[in-house]
Amino acid sequence: MGEHDQEHVAEPARPPLKTAQAREMTAGLREAMDNVRRSVAVLAARVRDAHAARVWLPLGHASWESYCQAEFGISRAQAYRLLDVARALNAIHDAVATGTEMSRTRDTGPAAAAAIDYGLSQRALIDVSTRSDDGAELITRRLATLAHSGLTALDEPTVRAVVRQAVRDVRTAPPPPTTDPPAAPVTTRFPRRAGVL
Repeated sequence: MGEHDQEHVAEPARPPLKTAQAREMTAGLREAMDNVRRSVAVLAARVRDAHAARVWLPLGHASWESYCQAEFGISRAQAYRLLDVARALNAIHDAVATGTEMSRTRDTGPAAAAAIDYGLSQRALIDVSTRSDDGAELITRRLATLAHSGLTALDEPTVRAVVRQAVRDVRTAPPPPTTDPPAAPVTTRFPRRAGVL
């Protein structure tokens, strides 16, 4: 049975939800999604710390990937995706800390920056992990601009909005051009015919 076929499988009839019940169910879903994002952030921080400490060596594993496979049953690709997420989040935290330090705000500093739930999915973090420097530079610049303008307080919702927009911009921007030299143009030589220049 295909994925779309499952939508059409008859389910037992349920009484229709009232608006209040639907809102309550939606709030529960939103809370669960927020919990997942926060868990990803905690996991990323722990992955970063474990990798930096080379935790696999004292446990007798030859490498990070063999450690992740033996201890958690995850593949090599998953092990490195965890590192990508950790690096991307770390770059974002550093950019927020730098941008908010420039603002000299009391309520948002480096420790508070690391505690913010930016509402970013794991997919978004993986997508920007190879361009985390671009994202970090964009976040720092935008936060500094806001701080110097004095028009907007750099409270948690504002910082979160800046981070989410910067990540969205990096994800949708075309990749930077490669630094490889361009290939020599292909030229076609035509044979000379007698009497034709």
